Amino acid sequence: GDNDGDLPNLTRGVLLGQVCLLNVIILAIVILADEDGNYLREAWEHILTCVSRFEHLHLLGEGAPPDATFFAFPQNDSEKSKQAKSTVLPVLRKKGPGKIQYAAAAVMRGSYDSAGIGGNIAGAVTSEQMNNLVSNLNMLEQVGEMNRIFTRSQKLNSEAIVDFVKALCKVSMEELRSTSDPRVFSLTKIVEIAHYNMNRIRLVWSSIWLVLSDFFVTIGCSGNLSIAIFAMDSLRQLSMKFLEREELANYNFQNEFMKPFVIVMRKSSAVEIRELIIRCVSQMVLSRVNNVKSGWKSMFMVFTTAAYDDHKNIVLLAFEIIEKIIRDYFPYITETETTTFTDCVNCLIAFTNSRFNKDISLNAIAFLRFCATKLAEGDLGSSSKNKDNEFGKISPSSSNKGKDGRQDNGVLVDKDDHLYFWFPLLAGLSELSFDPRPEIRKSALQVLFETLRNHGHLFSLPLWERVFESVLFPIFDYVRHAIDPSGGESPGQGIVNDIDEHDQDAWLYETCTLALQLVVDLFVNFYNTVNPLLRKVLSLLVSFIKRPHQSLAGIGIAAFVRLMSNAGDLFSEEKWLEVVSSLKEAANATLPDFPFIVSGDIMVGSNGHALNSQSNEASAGSDTSHGDSESSRAQHVYDLLSDAKCRAAVQLLLIQAVMEIYNMYRTHLSAKSIIILYEAMHDVASHAHRINNNTILRSKLQEFGPMTQLQDPPLLRLENESYQFCLTFLQNLILDRPPRYEEAEVESHLVDLCQEVLLFYIESARSGQASQASEASANGQTQWLIPLGSGKRRELAARAPLIVATLQAICCLGETLFEKNLPQFFPLISNLVSTEHGSSEVQVALSDMLSSSVGPVLLRSCLSW
Repeated sequence: GDNDGDLPNLTRGVLLGQVCLLNVIILAIVILADEDGNYLREAWEHILTCVSRFEHLHLLGEGAPPDATFFAFPQNDSEKSKQAKSTVLPVLRKKGPGKIQYAAAAVMRGSYDSAGIGGNIAGAVTSEQMNNLVSNLNMLEQVGEMNRIFTRSQKLNSEAIVDFVKALCKVSMEELRSTSDPRVFSLTKIVEIAHYNMNRIRLVWSSIWLVLSDFFVTIGCSGNLSIAIFAMDSLRQLSMKFLEREELANYNFQNEFMKPFVIVMRKSSAVEIRELIIRCVSQMVLSRVNNVKSGWKSMFMVFTTAAYDDHKNIVLLAFEIIEKIIRDYFPYITETETTTFTDCVNCLIAFTNSRFNKDISLNAIAFLRFCATKLAEGDLGSSSKNKDNEFGKISPSSSNKGKDGRQDNGVLVDKDDHLYFWFPLLAGLSELSFDPRPEIRKSALQVLFETLRNHGHLFSLPLWERVFESVLFPIFDYVRHAIDPSGGESPGQGIVNDIDEHDQDAWLYETCTLALQLVVDLFVNFYNTVNPLLRKVLSLLVSFIKRPHQSLAGIGIAAFVRLMSNAGDLFSEEKWLEVVSSLKEAANATLPDFPFIVSGDIMVGSNGHALNSQSNEASAGSDTSHGDSESSRAQHVYDLLSDAKCRAAVQLLLIQAVMEIYNMYRTHLSAKSIIILYEAMHDVASHAHRINNNTILRSKLQEFGPMTQLQDPPLLRLENESYQFCLTFLQNLILDRPPRYEEAEVESHLVDLCQEVLLFYIESARSGQASQASEASANGQTQWLIPLGSGKRRELAARAPLIVATLQAICCLGETLFEKNLPQFFPLISNLVSTEHGSSEVQVALSDMLSSSVGPVLLRSCLSW
């Protein structure tokens, strides 16, 4: 009929009959849930679905708009932006006056998308007729006991309440996922149910929250932004209710009910949701800070996740809140559980890596200094539950140690025992030493070493061991392995590339130099505690010296001298033995060598590059790949030569450092330590002599010309200085007679050394004359003794000071020892007389020896005959 017509009596009767039936069904459901709720199990889903539909029909009867009106997706970016910026959640806005059309539509299509009442009714419904129908529908309000199903859920047993919550979550999920008519009725009831059942035992609560947590995570990551926002706000309301209650000891439910915030923060792709979570957590902390206990952990996890967010506004907002928390509420953070200090530190470290704002990173480092100060002051309290860290777990068997023990029921109570919290703070600062931003790197190193210097007196040896191993030494790992990443002994590998890397990463080497000096100073400052770590510190320094890179090796040698000059007075004999052994190790590891030239068939091209002789025989029309092979081979030889030169330079620096250390602590060193230094220097000297005495090697090196930039002989200075130091060590031993001095051993070393030096000198002088004589013989000339060439004379002149010192050392042996060894010395002295020298110094010294020592001995021998 038309709009003014009456609804057919039959239809009105059917509707009213169904309304009465609904009331009866509701009453039956309420009674069933109340009396048999513990046995319904999966049937709860049907009951709760009915309750949801009845509530939906009731609201429509009142004329309220459906929830779908507020959950619709924005149609364009501007609408989405407008919705995101709104400070009031859409679902929380006050609903306007109901419109009767909603109820009419529901009657016409059936409640909650069912195929129920009025499916095929024809004709329009007038306002007066609809008002009568609504009046009948309002009878649902008389069945308000429907809510008893939720309020009385706290009377369900432990198994039934879990079934109830599962069913409610499932119904809510269906409501929210409905494409035509999404609703939040069951979601709001979830918050109520959680509140009603808050007093249940821990085991039951854990089962309930396991279900609820998954539910909130799923809805929080919903593609419908409005639904996700509503879910997070519901979780916030629920969390605020939880925080109103005091958390019992050993009951970490706060951390559990906040985990959905953390998970959604990590998984959600909507920046609006992540911002909402930060604001929710902020509100919870600032309004309930007195009640927050285990919840700090999840809160810091949220802010840590925000620190790595791709949106600048998220990072800035999160750090602003962290600043306020640490400034105003730091004592609350560790009031109950000191392990949350580590969470706070890790959160700050995350912000130090912020790429959006340098000031955030610097402020985070400043807060780390603040945390270190609080830690040193002992503001963390004595409770440290559930310790599980890099230093190991507390075993139950280790509890109750007694009066002098440091544990009580498995909980460390001594002030020093919370020091393991230093580790994450210090390790985080250590990692920042690799930051490419100079300001961050400098600030981090400053705070790191300032913290260690100011508070290191609180550290025990085990903590210092961890600090050196896991905080300080890793600072140098990149530099130590940059030259030879494989860690293998490949002297020429990548020398040129590494030089380029040094140029490009100069800041890293500068940082390394400063950090190494600071480590040495730190070790000296706390030597009384950390002296057992001397071997590890020495290993660090030696690892630098071993690197085939002159700058790095020089850094290591300078740091070694710095350590000795500041701590040498503190070393015991045992420690000095470790020091000299390390120097010997460094000396043996840096011996320069040229086996690739001696053994290889290498020639020099006209461009000065090293080439294989076979490559020169190749045809001029060789292809490009062959040319590339020759270039690669030449580059390889160049790298090997550079490595050998580098090692020679390092050894010169090293032996000079050894002599400097020796001169500083000559009176502190035992005879055994000095003998080890002597052996180290003798190895260097004899190795250099073998290279200098290799005529084939010297000839090929000269063929390379300017490519090598080496003198002839290549290691003459190294040989002379190391032999001179050997001579000094032995002579001073005889004069000083330090502890553990064995006269016979030292005198034997000195005699052998003098003979060795003189013999090498004579062989070198005669080799020059012999080579020239052999050339004359080959040309058919008379074999006259040809004077030395200018090159050989320069070499002998360079060796002259060592020979003079050796002759003087022989004269100082004493009459008995000199006379005893004269038979071995006399042939060498005779050869020196007949040898041509490059300097008159040798002849003068030889004359003095003959007149002051040899002459009197021979005279006494003649008289005795």
